[in-house]
Amino acid sequence: MTASHELKFESPGFGKRLKGMLGVDFYRLFHTPLFYIFLCIAAIIPAMVSAMTMMPGPDGSATTPLYSNVWQIIAASESLYVVRSIADYANMNMVFIFGGIIVYIFIGNDYKSGYVKQLFTTHAKKQDYMMSKSIVCAFAMACMCIAYLIGGTVGGLLVGYDTSVNVGSLILAILGKMVMSLGWASLYTFLNVIFRRYFGISIASSFFFGTGILIIGAAAIVESLALPASFLNIFLYGSSVNASLASTPLTLIICIVVSVAWTVIYNFLGTKLLSGSDVY
Repeated sequence: MTASHELKFESPGFGKRLKGMLGVDFYRLFHTPLFYIFLCIAAIIPAMVSAMTMMPGPDGSATTPLYSNVWQIIAASESLYVVRSIADYANMNMVFIFGGIIVYIFIGNDYKSGYVKQLFTTHAKKQDYMMSKSIVCAFAMACMCIAYLIGGTVGGLLVGYDTSVNVGSLILAILGKMVMSLGWASLYTFLNVIFRRYFGISIASSFFFGTGILIIGAAAIVESLALPASFLNIFLYGSSVNASLASTPLTLIICIVVSVAWTVIYNFLGTKLLSGSDVY
């Protein structure tokens, strides 16, 4: 066969490859029952927290409520540097704790079913895999944030909490937390790639980082040394706790910048890890 008759095969571009992989992953997400179960959990949790804080105590008196305002179950009243009480964290941030499980369902099933072996033997790019999982799982967490908002609002209204709020700051806080879904999904994707064969460790690492124990402890140490701890919220903890009922447009910008930075860093590290190790 002469050169003029040789067939030339061009590798599809990044956009086309990612679109194809996203199509498969979104199909799997919408056909995964646990996705809908977690949406229900995300809606029920804030409603239960609101109801439980108003239950009568042993002597018949009402317990002291964690909140005084409907929207405090969505976001803290102010940006946090060190969590002072459970009420400071018991808000939409809880969604990110369970987000790691959604990520594991995808990545864990990929390895158990042998899908990864089939995928990478057809020359799929490692960075496409990381990006697709990050985007789809970010979408799942953003949906959980919306479910949490609905459940928290209904629960707070039924209990009778005050509804006064700066609407603009509330919207910015919600958007900031939803934007951070991409950063959290990228972190969890990276963690689950590391612990892809160990379900227990993978879930434990997701809860460990999702609860912010590491960063809260680091912030406490920094504060005890009389050093400014705010930078820990701005980057290490991703501004999830920085998005509050006192949010400004700058808060949302910081959340966007941090979420994109997390995505770039963790997708790069995950791609390097997959490229330099046995992915099967």
